[in-house]
Formats: sequence, structure tokens, C-alpha cells
Amino acid sequence: MQTLLPAEFRKAINAPLRRYFMTTFLARFGLGLTLSLYVVYLHNVRGFSTNFATLLLGASAIAGLASSAVWGSMTDRFGPLRIAVTAYICTAGALSLWAVAHTKTQAVVAAILLALFSGATWGASSTLLSRLVSEEQRQRAFGFDFMLVNLGVGFGGLVSAAFVDLHHPASFTALYLFNAGIEILAAGLLVTLHQYGGANKEHHGDPIKSAEGWREVLGDRRLMQYVLGSLVLMIGGYGSQEAGFSLFVVNNLRLSVHVIGVIFFFNTTTIVLAQLWVLNRIEGRSRTRLMAVSSSLWCVFWIILEVTLALPAIFAVASLCVAMVVFAIGETMMSPVGPALVNEIAPEHLRGRYNATQGLAWGLAGSLAPAITAIYFDNNISNWWPLSTGITSLVGGLIMLNLRRRLNAKEDGRVVVAEA
Repeated sequence: MQTLLPAEFRKAINAPLRRYFMTTFLARFGLGLTLSLYVVYLHNVRGFSTNFATLLLGASAIAGLASSAVWGSMTDRFGPLRIAVTAYICTAGALSLWAVAHTKTQAVVAAILLALFSGATWGASSTLLSRLVSEEQRQRAFGFDFMLVNLGVGFGGLVSAAFVDLHHPASFTALYLFNAGIEILAAGLLVTLHQYGGANKEHHGDPIKSAEGWREVLGDRRLMQYVLGSLVLMIGGYGSQEAGFSLFVVNNLRLSVHVIGVIFFFNTTTIVLAQLWVLNRIEGRSRTRLMAVSSSLWCVFWIILEVTLALPAIFAVASLCVAMVVFAIGETMMSPVGPALVNEIAPEHLRGRYNATQGLAWGLAGSLAPAITAIYFDNNISNWWPLSTGITSLVGGLIMLNLRRRLNAKEDGRVVVAEA
């Protein structure tokens, strides 16, 4: 552990940061409880059509995207703590309504509220974390936080799988209400960080800074190029994996749906086991190059998926497990450097907006990737989908490489902690 967590970072993990990390684990544990149950709950438990369930899922994503700019502005104005705590409490209320939703109106209201307030925590939490650690330890802190996200989601999924039963709808109600309770507990933990999460008042006496807002954020070419690169990378990575991987495995590879859980187990386990090791290897290296390396690893993942079309079932499953390990290594490199880069170039009085803009790229990818994936599957050309998605990932990596010329060595992470 001393090797995986250097002394500088262990010293940085003080009581406030430990409480923040505990909040992350709790919140993501709650997410893991219900992450994969959205459509199943609406269709199999509440009896709504699959069309209604999928349309509501898409509408929720759009609602989350539309609200991201507002949350970013409110984070800068009122401070990340108020926004995050409010979001957790309101999410708990939305989950409680979702747990007892029996009509379409109730389901729509609950789903939109969940999307609006769940999305609020992204930028606010990133902003709060950036305040709890020094610039030198920020990249490592974001990576450690990502590891806890996956650990929480993994544990939540295990508990959910052992608890819910389609023949007993009350088990779903209890699960969502339990999730609501976890959100309240997470909010309570965050409140203890009140002295770190207030509004930034340093610029209030500066008329120039006080007048700055979204125009300055959108005018930052570094940020805009990063967002473009992230959008393309996410379409070539997370977005497409979530949108079509399971569909490809079942329909194109003709494998059992039960193998999907086994394959994703390799992904989560790799992230949890490898994240700290990777953090030590990437310290002081170019962030833009690391993101380009991630894009290459994701391309390898899609190539393996393409090759499995020609393999027998047993070798296909083994290959997909290896592919998931490769994809996960790319994730462990991407997760710390992206947020660290954004928070490095962000002025303190606009940090909430910068983080919200970063989150917007993820949300857009989550909305666009399913539509792009549907084109391949609806037009019977889905066998070419993995290869084209891999190329998309590489394009995102090239955009990130090109971003390097706009950054100085410190912004690009080419300064080791000791030198910084």
C-alpha cells in the first residue's frame, strides 16, 4: 500500500478528503443498486411498454443535458457544497416517488427529477474535490475517486442482484427507498465539509471577474478543444459500449445474456485493482498523450470485438474478457487526467462552469452514441459497428494530441509532483 499510495498523497488524505471519498463511495453504491434496472423496473414491474421505457430514458438524458449549464452557473454563484447537498436531497425525493410510481405521469415526473438532480452532482463534486487537495495531488485524487466510483457501483450491483426479485415487486420498492436513504446519508456527510464548499468571494471586489461568465468559458479554446476531443472519445468509448456492446454480444455473437455480467466483472475488477498502480505510472507525463494512449487502447477493445465474430463461443467469451481488461486500463488513464486538466486551466471563479462543460461532453456522448449505434443495427450493418467505433476513438485521441500545443507543461501535467 505504501508503494501504491505515495507518502505525499497519504498525507494529503486528511479528514475532510476522507469524508469526501466516503460520500463518493456511498453515492455510487446507491447508484449501483439500481443502475441496470431502469427499463426492467418500468416494463417488468410496473407494466409499461418497452417503447415508453426507452423513450423516457432518452427524454431523461436530454433533461439532464439541458440543465448542466444552469448547475454550472449556480455552483459558481452559491458554491459546490450547497448545490451537491441540494442535489442529493432532491434525488432522494425523486427516488422515493420513483419507488411508488404506478402511473405514467408519476414515472415521467420522477424520471425527469432524477435526471435533473443526479446531473447536478457532477460539476459540483469535481469543484469541491479540487478545493480539498493541492494542485500537485489533484490528478491522483481524481483517479482515486474514480476507483471508489467503480468499487461502489460494483458492490451495489452485487447487493441488488441478490435482493431484487421480479416476482416480488415490493423488493424493487424497498431497493429504491434504500437508495433514497443512502442519498440522504451522503448529503449529511457533505454538510460536514461546509467550510470548503462555499461560494468563492475573492472576485466580488473585481468588477472584471464579477462580469465574467459563460462567454469567457465558451471562448476558452483549450476547453472547447478538450470538450470536442472528449465528445469524440466518449462516442468511441463509454457511450457506444453502453449503447451497443450487450446487443452485439447477444445478437451478433449469439452468446448468452448471462455472459455479459461475467465480462463486465473483468472491467470493474481491473479498474479497482489497477487504478492506484496506473496513477503512479502516469505521474508527470503528458495528459494529452495519455488520453491519446487511452483512445488507442479503446480501439484495441473494438478490434477484438470485431475479431470475435470469427471465433467459436468459448474463445469469443475469453477474448471479450481480455478486451474488457484493455478497455478498463484505458479508463484508469483517462479518468484522472481529464478532470485534472480541466481544473488546471479553470479560473477559480468559473470552475463550476468549466466542470459542468466537461460533464456536458459525457452527456452528449451518452445521447449521440445510441443514435449512431442504432443506425448500424437498424440497417443490418452492425458487423461493421465495432471497427468504425474504434476509428472514432482514434480520432478523439488525435484531437487530444493536437490540444497539447495549446497547453503549457504544467497544464499538460508534464511536471512531476516534487518539481511542482
